[in-house]
Amino acid sequence: MSNIYSHRQLVPGGGAGSNRVNELIDALKQEFDNLQQEAAMYKMQRDDLEHKVQQQTDEVNLIRQGLYDLQATQKNMKVQYDNEIRALQRDMDPQRIHHSSSSHAAPPPSHPQPPPPTIGQGQNNIFGAIMSGGGGGNQVLVAPPQMMDQPPPGGQSGHPGGYPGPNGPPQSVPQSGGSSAQSPYLNGSGPAPLSQQQHGPKRQRMEDGPPQNMGLPPNSQQPPSSLYNSNGMPPQGPPGQQSLSQGGYMNVGQSSKPVSKMPKPMNSISQIPQNISEGPQSSGVPPTGPLSSAQSGLGDMDPENVPAQLKKEGSDWFAIFNPKVQRVLDVELFHTLDHNSVVCCVKFSGDGKYLATGCNRIAQIYDVHNGQKICVLDDTSVDKTGDLYIRSVCFSPDGKHLATGAEDKQIRIWDIRSQTISKLFPGHEQDIYSLDFSRDGRFIVSGSGDKTARVWDMVSGELLYKLAIDEPSQKDAGVTSVAISPDALYVAAGSLDKIVRVWDTRTGILLERLEGHKDSVYSVAFSPDGKTLVSGSLDKTLKLWDMSHCGRNNSSQKNQAKTTLNGHKDFVLSVAVSPDGRWVVSGSKDRGVQFWDPITAQTQFMLQGHKNSVISVALSPTGKLFATGSGDCRARLWRYYDEM
Repeated sequence: MSNIYSHRQLVPGGGAGSNRVNELIDALKQEFDNLQQEAAMYKMQRDDLEHKVQQQTDEVNLIRQGLYDLQATQKNMKVQYDNEIRALQRDMDPQRIHHSSSSHAAPPPSHPQPPPPTIGQGQNNIFGAIMSGGGGGNQVLVAPPQMMDQPPPGGQSGHPGGYPGPNGPPQSVPQSGGSSAQSPYLNGSGPAPLSQQQHGPKRQRMEDGPPQNMGLPPNSQQPPSSLYNSNGMPPQGPPGQQSLSQGGYMNVGQSSKPVSKMPKPMNSISQIPQNISEGPQSSGVPPTGPLSSAQSGLGDMDPENVPAQLKKEGSDWFAIFNPKVQRVLDVELFHTLDHNSVVCCVKFSGDGKYLATGCNRIAQIYDVHNGQKICVLDDTSVDKTGDLYIRSVCFSPDGKHLATGAEDKQIRIWDIRSQTISKLFPGHEQDIYSLDFSRDGRFIVSGSGDKTARVWDMVSGELLYKLAIDEPSQKDAGVTSVAISPDALYVAAGSLDKIVRVWDTRTGILLERLEGHKDSVYSVAFSPDGKTLVSGSLDKTLKLWDMSHCGRNNSSQKNQAKTTLNGHKDFVLSVAVSPDGRWVVSGSKDRGVQFWDPITAQTQFMLQGHKNSVISVALSPTGKLFATGSGDCRARLWRYYDEM
């Protein structure tokens, strides 16, 4: 059995094969080590590249953040700079005027008002050129303008850096009318401030607080017309008409300065300035034929040489009273309402408690009593790119709604309480420039640059009549102003073709074509009894038309204006009639407001209270207040009352 379990001893052999295996293993190990080293090196390179990319990314983020910070800083600096410029301008205006008066030299150029931005787009925008202060190659028409009256120093148009308008760079245009030898204080320039000894105790400023007696005096009886005399002031130059063309407006230049203080007026008239020429004496009875006033000359009077009893002044406004008629009115500033842009329109509510204003993108409502802003109406759904000026505002008779017309061709009816849009009237093809409610609130009329006035039903929102100016001969006939007669039977519309048209609201039939103005008609208004229609024009005049037999005149005879009111030195932009029919009020590009007696065709006084064009005037239907809106970004409330 020992043989069974006996084995032959194994002896290691094949030494060469074993060595080969060991060599291969060593080679593999060496290759693995090499690959591991290369991988480590590549990893280091990758980490280095990632680190560099991260550094560059951080640098880009820092640069981007720096740009954002610079942009925000620049914006804040620009706002601060603009505010400082306005403040410095207000502070320096009186000093410049004082220096000008003391040296008997021409007034130094004033700081330009912040230029109103270009309004509207395209060649059919009738406000574009006048907003930009330029006109391109063609002479153009003007509709209710927000023009920059004061050219910047050095004769440059527009604001610093050049503000391109829709018709190209602004170009200077000669001033319309006037004389090169006029006093430096005309059309808005004031004299040097007078010392306290010269004019006695200073009047309390209305801006310092409301007067102790807030009640308005009752309407007084109209004085006998025999108290009024006519005034024959010769014209100071040609009418300054502009030729008509399609799509745009004439650039209008003006070099006027703000006013300064003048002596406190007295109650008696003891002297008439020698530069007021004598005119034919009026009997106080309206003549049988058309009545035309010679230029009142108030715009030509140097406030510094006007007797104290013929003028009244505030801190930044003054009024000159006509020496040719008995002074029966007085005027004073009630509130100043600052805005962020041009004030295109002003309108009182039916109860006289509120005033609405329209400017860029928003309409605002103020409490007349204290001047506080109580409501801002802003359509947030509208694209915020560019400008969108509210051209017209109008309260509904019940005071619950405010209608606004804007450059986007939309009529919005706002619910004032909720500050939301309750109705929207689309359909116009151009900017909407004017709105007016009927007395019963049943319908509203709109006027647009598309050469139509439209009558809308306020209940159903239906378009009742499209009153179109479709005469082939009238290419430039955009409607600038509309007014509804007190009995709601007639709609009057002023247009760029110099004609005032009157339609029947019941049939939509054209009843009257009132021709007589020599330039575009900007504003129309009915008298409270509906028997007279007032129109204001770029020809610097107002005309009064007889509406007592509207549509019943002989077709072979044109309805001639019964009265023409001359006296403004520049475009008449807005007209209104007092609720008692006793006064016609006008606002002009000459920055003045004038109160006219429609019986004698004489102006009672001329008020200078703005540093730019008076674009809109409105009278309170219940009290002796009136409002003005201007290109100087201000609306102002004034009190007029019977002279004691």
